[in-house]
Formats: sequence, C-alpha cells, structure tokens
Amino acid sequence: MTFAPFKSLVPITLLVAAGASAQQPSAPAVPLPATEWTAPALEPFVATYQAFYKGKEAGDATLRVVHSEGAQWRVDMAVRGKRGFASVLGLNLEQSTVFNNEGSVYTPLSQSTVKKALFLGKKVTGVYNWQTGTAQWQGDLKKERQQPIPLQRGDQSALLLNLSLMRDARPGQTLQYRYVDVGRVRQYEYRAADATENVQIGDLSYDALRVYRTNGGNDETVLWIANGVPTPVRILQRKDGEDEIDLRLIEYQGA
Repeated sequence: MTFAPFKSLVPITLLVAAGASAQQPSAPAVPLPATEWTAPALEPFVATYQAFYKGKEAGDATLRVVHSEGAQWRVDMAVRGKRGFASVLGLNLEQSTVFNNEGSVYTPLSQSTVKKALFLGKKVTGVYNWQTGTAQWQGDLKKERQQPIPLQRGDQSALLLNLSLMRDARPGQTLQYRYVDVGRVRQYEYRAADATENVQIGDLSYDALRVYRTNGGNDETVLWIANGVPTPVRILQRKDGEDEIDLRLIEYQGA
C-alpha cells in the first residue's frame, strides 16, 4: 500500500531479500500474462512489518484494514521508532483513512495523521466532502494547506493509494492516480513489472509483482505484491539512490 511512514505515509500509500535493491533485475524477466495474475481481494487484516531506516532496523509498523458496515471501511497505519535515531527522537506516527469501497474505486471520506516525537508533535485531520466536492484539512498545517481542494472522482489518500495499487496492478501495466492528502494535490504514476520475481523476506519466499513509481524524481517508491497476500510484502522508499524507509512484512492475519 504508497506509504511514507516517517513523512506522510505515502504509498506508500507500502520486500525483497535483505540487501536487495529496487533496481531492475539483471536477467530479463519473462512477461507474465495479466490473466495469470489475481489481484488480492480487499479483506480485513492486521499486518506487522519490520521497519528499517537507511539500512538499519528502526522499529516496527502495523497496517490494519477494518470493515465497518456496508460499503464503509477503514485503513490504519502505525509506525513506532524503537532503535537508533528513530528511538532517540521517540518518533511515532499514526495515520488513518475512512473510505467507501465502490468496487473499482476506493473513495476517501476522512483522514487523520498524528505524529509524536521528542520536542514536537503534529495532529492533522481532514474531510473529503463529496457533497460539496471539496476536501479540507485542519490542525498543525501551514495556512495555505488548510484551504479547500476541489475533488475529482478517484482521488486517493496516502493509505488508500496503497490499497488501490494492490487492487489495480497487473503485469506490465501503467497506473495513474491523483493524490489528495494533508492539503496537497499530486499526480502519481506507477508501473508494474512485466513478470513476478522471487522475494525473500526472512524465512519466507514470495512470488511477487514489483510496482514502482515512475515520476518521483529522486524519491522512489516501490511495493512488492504477492498473490494471496492482502497487503504488500515489502514497501520501500529510496531517496537520491539510497534506501531510506523500508517496511518488510513479518506476519499477517485476518482481522
């Protein structure tokens, strides 16, 4: 799911073997027919990730999807810094998005971000008002980011973007989304690899599809999605060619 855990949990939005990179595989991949790829279904789950910051273990993260009632769902992400620099700062980040599942579109209804750290804290809440056609945030934000933003069908919050990538990605496909979160609007473009690849995480091995952002400039976002797993098995963010935030799936279970 595009997550930026220590920032705004963008697709993050949401793993290869330790030491592997987000670069294209050296050996040519055999294209996988889209008909042989089955997108993970949206279902309640709780997933636990091991969190790394610049190659060093920094803590853990929990991603949770809950079905409220009818078409309404909620996705939550909590990141806890426990080691190294993140531990010294006491960094903790929680994000949540309430949304409607409309089949081909996940429609955000509300969003919240709470960041706790030594000497600072931040709380921001936002509402996607589809009756007025605007989204607006309030809290610890600059004034210009508290202004109403006109909505478009298909707009995604950071956490929803990860779920949408899980649903939409097919081998070889290009995907485009409009990201509207915390008072900002951005266009995100992603591409799914032509074929799945072996992804080793701890003692487990996954046949996973790599999905990566193509218009992030020096900021790269990569997710690995495996058949039968409702959450990304790895979520990696790289900056200036170096791994920065890396979430690796430890376990998951139905909620």
